[in-house]
Amino acid sequence: MTATAMPDDRTLPPPPSSTADVGYWGMALFVATEATMFAMLVGSYLFLGTANPGWPPPGIERPKLILPPIMTAVLLLSSATMFWAEKGIKRGDRTQLRIGLSVTIVLGLGFLTIQGFEYADKLRKMKPWDHAYAASFYTITSFHALHVISGLLLLGYALLRALLGHFDGEQHLAVKNVGLYWHFVDAVWLVIFTTLYLSPRFY
Repeated sequence: MTATAMPDDRTLPPPPSSTADVGYWGMALFVATEATMFAMLVGSYLFLGTANPGWPPPGIERPKLILPPIMTAVLLLSSATMFWAEKGIKRGDRTQLRIGLSVTIVLGLGFLTIQGFEYADKLRKMKPWDHAYAASFYTITSFHALHVISGLLLLGYALLRALLGHFDGEQHLAVKNVGLYWHFVDAVWLVIFTTLYLSPRFY
């Protein structure tokens, strides 16, 4: 008489909640690695600024506070609209999700447009290869702009899926992950704004 084989629980698929957790924490770990890279860049800038009495270099006035505050307000508003979109889909409101994602994308594009005008003004006065200050400034801001572009691509992907009706009150992990990334990008800009545009006024 042969014994009946017992089912092996290890062959069963994981429950949906564990799959969602893995996806979310995967994005969280990615954000953590990106935060480390920004921390190194900003730390390098602060070291050069505190160690060098001529920072910014002679002939380079301290960054103007005209366009950067507008850029900051636009990006913070985009974080609010992204949060609003997330709140909507948690309640199963697909219309609120679509509107929120659309407005967030428009605001993100607005930020990049204003930054383009900011760069046009800066490039008339200093080139990225002129000195360490210019290299640090352009490296940090362009690296952040690259993250904004990446975030816009993710937002576009989420909006496309939202228009196709892929999300509901229970299944919206992609929206949650995109929201985490976008809020990170916005938070990093606050650090950049404080470091590059405000801190030189205290040297």
